This record gives sequence, structure tokens and C-alpha cells, in this order.
Amino acid sequence: MVSAGRPRPRYVQRFTLTERIVHWIHASAFFALLGSGLILYLPALSIAVGRRPLIKDIHFYTGLGWAGALVLVVLLGNRRALLRTAREIDLFDRDDRRFLGGELSAPQGRFNAGQKVNAIVTAAFAVLLFASGLLLWFGERDTDIRLGGTLYLHDVLMYASVVIVLGHLYLALIHRSTRHSLRGMILGSVREDWAREHHAKWRGR
Repeated sequence: MVSAGRPRPRYVQRFTLTERIVHWIHASAFFALLGSGLILYLPALSIAVGRRPLIKDIHFYTGLGWAGALVLVVLLGNRRALLRTAREIDLFDRDDRRFLGGELSAPQGRFNAGQKVNAIVTAAFAVLLFASGLLLWFGERDTDIRLGGTLYLHDVLMYASVVIVLGHLYLALIHRSTRHSLRGMILGSVREDWAREHHAKWRGR
């Protein structure tokens, strides 16, 4: 309950429904793929769970479902919002470079430079994981298309992705100054005063 005389916080939209759906499809698929992948990768889990062929199928078809769901959202959702987001993430200006150099007070847009780097790396990893996963799947069925190092690449990308996701979860759930951003990804809006403080080039005007 807001106390008497204290103004209610104002909220501004940060993410559209389409942007949030893309995020949560990716997040849900990542954890499903990570869980099934660890069962296949770690002998103790593999023995405890058993049914290795079923887990392989779950892993493979979750990956296909993830890719198909993203394509559907892009085709049926707000493509204008997605294109705007892609353009913003792809643009790095002087303030972004200052931010990445450790000057965290440098004014930022709707996405700060760290979030842009995270989005680009995550997208690149997703494509490489998907491609290497397909090669591993079909390579088991046709040895002529097996490529050396594919399994190693898939494993390295998995480890790196886990590190990135742990950092992402820390900033979204624990770090006091940034955890409000989670509201934007759940409800679409964030407090205007928070937006002005952390994304001045977006809401500072």
C-alpha cells in the first residue's frame, strides 16, 4: 500500500509481448536441453535415470521444438519490435565502449552494452549448439557425415553457456541495482525512475 502523500511509481513499457515470449521460449528450452544433456553427459546421472534412448530423443526434439517455436513467433508476432531490438543490440557507440571499459556510469540505451554483448554471444552460441547438435544426431546414423571435434565444440559451448546464464541469473535475481529488470521481462514494464537511472539514453529525456 502506498503511503499518503507518496506518489505512486510510474511505469514505462520496456519489452513487448513478442520480445518476452522469445526470451522465455529460449530460457525454457535452454534449461530443458541442459538437464537432458547433463543426463547424457554425466555417467552417474545417466545410470541413475537410465532410458538413454528416450533422453536422447527428448534432447533432440526439444532443440527442434525450440527452433520451430522461435520461427513461429517471428512469423506471427510483432516483427517490428523484434527488428527494433536487433538494431539496438547491433549498435555500439562511444558510451557503450566506455561502459565495457569499466565506466559503468556511461549513459546507456534500452539495452546496456553488457546486455548487448550477452544477447549477441547467446544468439551465436544457440546457432552453433543447434548446428553441432544436428551433426551429432545425424552422425550417429551416418558415419560419413561425422566431423571431428563436433562433440568437443558442443561440450565447450555448453560449459560457456552455463557460465553466461549463471551471470545472467545473478544480475536478474540477486544483484540489487539490476534485479528490477526482471519485471520488464515478466510484465513488460519497469519503473520510470529506474529506467532513467540505468538507461538514461532511453528514458532520460
